[in-house]
Amino acid sequence: MNLSTFSFIITGVLLNAAAQLLLKAGTNALGGAIHLTMDNWFQTGIKVATQLPILGGLACYVVSLVVWIIGLSRTDVTIAYPMLSLGYVVSAAGAWLFLGEAVSLQRLAAIGVIMVGVALLART
Repeated sequence: MNLSTFSFIITGVLLNAAAQLLLKAGTNALGGAIHLTMDNWFQTGIKVATQLPILGGLACYVVSLVVWIIGLSRTDVTIAYPMLSLGYVVSAAGAWLFLGEAVSLQRLAAIGVIMVGVALLART
């Protein structure tokens, strides 16, 4: 995989992870878990749809899709798709840094395994 292709793939991964973090920040701003009922689905939908972090997350998804399609056009899916695993690493780091979520030793070990797997994959 050349640098240009890798750039598209990693940009897609980073945008996808940013989307997850923004969506979570938006749901946090709503004040807790979302519970939909027949009586509140419309009002809840409006509240969700007007949260700027959620809108930003959706925008990141759209851009990541375009970037991802370009990346896929340049490399095998058997190489590109597993790179999405890096999203777990980025999401966990971002959740810890920006959302104050705990990252346990077990999660850190799992992230290490993911990183080793992606490194092995990238070398093939």
